[in-house]
Order: sequence, then structure tokens, then C-alpha cells
Amino acid sequence: MGMAGNAVSEKKSLDNVAVSGAIVSAGAKDKSITNVQTQGVDEGDIVKQHGDFLIVLRRGRLFTIRIGGDSLQPVSTVNAYAPDANPAGTWYDEMLIADGRIVVIGYSYERGGTEIGLFDLDDHGVITYRATYQMRSNDYYSSRNYASRLIGHQLIFYAPMQVNLYDPDPVAFLPAVRRWHAGATPSDFHRILPANRIYRSSSDFDTNEGMTLHSVSICDLDVPTMQCHSTAVLGPSGRVFYVSADAVYVWTTAWGNKTVGSSALFRIPLDGRSPSGLRTSGSPIDQMSFLQSDGYLNVLLTREGDGEGMWAANGATGLLALLRIRLSDLGDGSAIAPRTDYRVLPNFGDHEYGMQNRFIGDWLVYGGGTSWSAYRALDPKSTTSPAYALRLAASGAVEALHPGHAIERIDALGSDAILVGPKGADLHFTSVSLQHNATMVGTYVQPNAAQGDQRTHGFFYKPQSESEGIVGLPIVHGDNGSAAVLYLHNLALRLGRMGSLDSRATANIDDGCKASCVDWYGNARPIFVGDRIFALLGYELVEGRINGGTMTERRRANFAPAAAVAVAR
Repeated sequence: MGMAGNAVSEKKSLDNVAVSGAIVSAGAKDKSITNVQTQGVDEGDIVKQHGDFLIVLRRGRLFTIRIGGDSLQPVSTVNAYAPDANPAGTWYDEMLIADGRIVVIGYSYERGGTEIGLFDLDDHGVITYRATYQMRSNDYYSSRNYASRLIGHQLIFYAPMQVNLYDPDPVAFLPAVRRWHAGATPSDFHRILPANRIYRSSSDFDTNEGMTLHSVSICDLDVPTMQCHSTAVLGPSGRVFYVSADAVYVWTTAWGNKTVGSSALFRIPLDGRSPSGLRTSGSPIDQMSFLQSDGYLNVLLTREGDGEGMWAANGATGLLALLRIRLSDLGDGSAIAPRTDYRVLPNFGDHEYGMQNRFIGDWLVYGGGTSWSAYRALDPKSTTSPAYALRLAASGAVEALHPGHAIERIDALGSDAILVGPKGADLHFTSVSLQHNATMVGTYVQPNAAQGDQRTHGFFYKPQSESEGIVGLPIVHGDNGSAAVLYLHNLALRLGRMGSLDSRATANIDDGCKASCVDWYGNARPIFVGDRIFALLGYELVEGRINGGTMTERRRANFAPAAAVAVAR
């Protein structure tokens, strides 16, 4: 793996690195209420918990609601941007919290880069602005992935920078950070990426199709002034990135060149050691296509994928394969993963859209989205299956699943799985046992409804025992378009309706929004805090209670900003 102005040929031995996904917590008060991919690796979301408070990021503002002491009370509201910054053209979409330090991640088209806003939350739930930092980057948006992660007090995020070979400033594409202040200028930026932390594999790619510096930045939040450092890989523009408990993976792929070895995999350790890599083929669908476990990296690949930038993950098509490699086989980036490391899998043809995939325990489950081929699979005469399951380390046959509906979501019910998707106007939920074999067990049908949020964070499963738990998912009722969070009871994989917590919000209320006025990351979440159950629905936080297995509303709070409340009255 070559470095800019230098070369590295050392093979990295990773045999002693713990890769089991140990539980990491930023603080006792910061319990994750987010449906995350890797236990202990928190992901940026629109709602977080800190002690007695829920913090909500919505439409350019931060809100706190007190839930401690059996209360439900809005407390504080502040803008999610610097007091002296123009928020126009900026999207504030992801939030994290570590020991009372709130972090808001956004992207500014006005100022051209990633913004990191820092806020303090006191013991009374009052939010105080601390500082805003700006990092040079291009838009990191993905319709499926999230830019930010948090492990302890380490903020980790991905950002791309397209390389313009004709730019008169030879370092204009390198990551740099400045602390925002009124009158800030480009000269305020200071580089956080030294030249000896830029890497590339020996994969060939056409620079005429674009060349991108894929940067991974780690910032320390446990200091008065945020300190960041970056590592970057140079390659084509197509990308997918994934964060394990101890490393960040970046997969680069060319848009047009799909030859053997034209893609590249990089593993960037979080402890500061040099990256390792391997030349590869194909592209992961999204971050859910990765699993680091037991000394191996497993990656589901599609031959024609172009990465996950913007909406690219939804269009992944072509032949499928599972790449399974030992971490110790990653070296200096010059070697090509052998064909024996790829296992060809059943696929859905070249007309697929919205393919879903998820690693659950030692299983991979993937499904056929909502395209023509998925609906064709609903025909009982068709030989096409809308979903498949296989054990990662086993050589047994891939198991076909025929739930009778299309698949928009695959998620975990503890050590088992759930498939969610439409059939006609109805939304179907199918539970799948992943014990000795992959076996469909139960199905619940919600009439005349659709998912209200297709991102991974829209779903949450609260286990109550090894065989029992509660499913929460935002839905939209098809008859009137009203929003709700639906709750299902899971008992030994038999699914039954508990009820829903519904929105009462009036449409088209003016909230005085100045930034992030479209909810690209959703606006509804099921929330479980201890034995209490909540539904976030726009500016409403609804608390439910369970009586005899049925969910009923206990109370609700409206935390809309003053402009919206005044109009509503």
C-alpha cells in the first residue's frame, strides 16, 4: 500500500487485535437508544438519551425533554448552529452525546464542508452552545449510511474530497479544520492530514472518471479544544465505509471498471497504526454488508454496485458473492483477494432495486428489495426467492426464504431475524428463526400501511427475555397518511399487535425553520428507556403504557418551537 511520497511494504499482523465487538460506553448516563450495527459503536441519530433527558435534533434545532422522575416535560431549545453563522444551505442531520457533550454533525453547502457543532447539557437539561468546527470536505450524504460514530470519547466520521489535478492550490483537497468565528477565512484552516497518512492500493483506476481522497477523521471530545487527526485513502469515487469496534473499513470502487482487482479494501485501525489493505472485486451494497468477527472480515458484494454515495446503494445489481478473509491476510494493498475467498450466492438478476442485507450472529440474511424481480417472486410459480440466509463459516447450502411479500427491511430480533415489506397496500412482518436452520415462523400483517422510515434507525427491538420482546417501527397509515409508531409483541417468534402511538400534529404548521427543513434522516423513532416506552413523532413525544398486552397512550408532550405552537393555538 503506497503512501504519497513514500512506500510501505510491511505486512500488518493483526492476530492480537480484539475484534469481538466489546461493549464501549461514553458514560453511564449515555445509554444508546439507537438501533446500531455494532454493539458499543454508537451512531449519529436524531434522538439520544442522557440521564433524565431525551435530546432531539430536528429541523436545525436541539430540544431537551425531561423524562426522569416519571416526568414528560420540554425543557430547552437552541439552534443547532453557531449564533453568528448563516444556517442557509446547511443540513444538520446527526447527533451524538458523550458525558453531556452534544455533538451535531452537518454539511454546509454555504461554507463548503462538514460542520461539527459542540454543545453542553447541564444537570437541569439546559443546552449551551460551546463551539463549531468546520472541516473541508465534499458532501458525505448516503441514503443508508451515517457519517458519524462514537466510541467512548472518540468521534469518528467519514468525509470525501474530490481531487482536482488542475487546482492551483496543490493541498486544497486535503482535510483541514478551523474553529468557526465571525469573519472566518480560508486561512484559518489547519491541516489534520499529514502526507505520510495518505495511502492507496496498487489498483488501477481511470482518473478521468474522478479521483477522491476518502478521509477518516478521529476527534477527541475529552479536551477543552477539539483535536482531530485524519487518515485517508486515494481511489475512485465509489465508496462504502464501516466501523467495527477497533477499526474503520473503507471500500473504494470505480464507477465503470469492474475487472478483477479494480476495487480496494482498506482497514484503518483506531489505535493509530498504519492501514492494511487488499485488492478486491465488486462493491458492498452498504455498511450492513460488513461484519468483522472472530478474526475474519465478511463482506457481501454485488458485481455491479457503485458504493453507497447519495442513493447509489439502492441500485446495486448483478451477481452476488460473500467475501470472507482473515484479518491477518490484509497486507500492503498490492495482493489480490484469491477467488477461493469468494462464495458465489444466489442473486436477483439485473433489475433489482433496494436490496437489503444484514449480518445477525453467524448468519447473513439478504433480500430482494421492492423491484420487479422481488414482486415476481411473490408468484408461487416463480423459482425466484425474495430472501436467502446462510451461515458464514459453514459450507452448507444457502437457504431460500419465501415470506410472500417484498422486503424493505431486514433486522435482528435478538439472535433471530425479521423481514419487513409490502404486499399490495399492506405491510407484512415475518419472523425468521436462525438457530439450526433458517425457518420462517410467524407473520403479522398491518393493513393499509407502509414504513414511515426505511433507515436502520427507524427500527428498534427491546428484548424482555431470550424468547420475548417488543418491536417498534414508524408507519404511515395509507388511508389518511397519518403517522404512528407500531408496536408488536414477539413471543417465541410469534408476532402480535400491541397497538400504536399516533401523531396528532396539524399539517403545514410554520415552525420558523431556517436550516435542515427536510427530514432526510426521518422524524420518528420508537424509544425504550428502562420499562418506559415512547414514540417520537415529529415535534411530539408520546408515552405509552402496556395494559394486558395492549399499548395505550399515557400522555404526550409537544416541544414544537414557539412559532409553531402559536399557530397551532
